[in-house]
Amino acid sequence: MILYINTSSHEEIIIALRSSQKILSQRKIKAPKHQAEKLLPAISQLLESQGIKLQNLEKIIVANQGASFTALRIGVITANALAYALQIPIEAEPNNKEKKKKFGNHYLVQPHYNREPLIGASKKFQL
Repeated sequence: MILYINTSSHEEIIIALRSSQKILSQRKIKAPKHQAEKLLPAISQLLESQGIKLQNLEKIIVANQGASFTALRIGVITANALAYALQIPIEAEPNNKEKKKKFGNHYLVQPHYNREPLIGASKKFQL
């Protein structure tokens, strides 16, 4: 069983469960700037609706490039954490730039941002 996670947009979350080639269930959740609060509960509900436990997952595929820095990071971090905890493979969504980094005996997908992240205020902070 494969879990797909896509948080590349700050407007929605897309998650899906599939077997080798067949999509069993897919959900799009409106989550304008609220992926962090909605992603894990949505994954739990999706698995429960299909009668699947986390331990039944064999692989995670995650979208690792997109326009929203924070939303993308939430999806990639969640996917990496689940794959690491379950000791299952993780890969970037096909057609995305595959960036993996070895962490112990496990590989983690790295996000690929379309531009440099703009973090913090635009003016210099002075003490």
